[in-house]
Amino acid sequence: MALGARFESTLAGASAGAEWALAELYRDLHPALLRYLESQRPGEGEDLASETWIGIAEALHRFEGDEAAFRRFAFTIARRRLLDARRRQARRRTDVVPSAWFAGLEAPEESETEALAGLSTSAALARLADLPSDQAEVVLLRVLGDLDAREVALVTGKAPGTVRVLQHRALRRLASLLIQEGVTP
Repeated sequence: MALGARFESTLAGASAGAEWALAELYRDLHPALLRYLESQRPGEGEDLASETWIGIAEALHRFEGDEAAFRRFAFTIARRRLLDARRRQARRRTDVVPSAWFAGLEAPEESETEALAGLSTSAALARLADLPSDQAEVVLLRVLGDLDAREVALVTGKAPGTVRVLQHRALRRLASLLIQEGVTP
């Protein structure tokens, strides 16, 4: 998070319902939350992010801690909304439209910068799809959530050592995939 010294006053304002403070927390944290959720549930990220922000708003008055603790708090809520969505899907057993159906559709116009940023993000997220879900989740929380191993452990309910092992295996697997594709470091 980039709020730094302003975090305490922003949090106090948000807890009191100040629009400027809520907007500042949202602007600071939403992009990372959205990337995390979208990478885990493509096409559902926006909906899950909305549910996450509702959860944050409902629990904000109970939150106590620093900026890093708030980040953990937000990603914990996001992860819970993600798990809820997975449970709902398991109960419904609906089939999604195959991605090939969308191949002929044109994307909306984007600026060159947005297109390049999207390409690199898409390429990175595509690589994570090759990982087991627990490894991908750990990498996403470490990178997008900017959480350390202890914080990821708190969010996921795993031991910090387990988080480090999952991250190590994920990075080793990603390196192996890049070597197979001829990409050199």
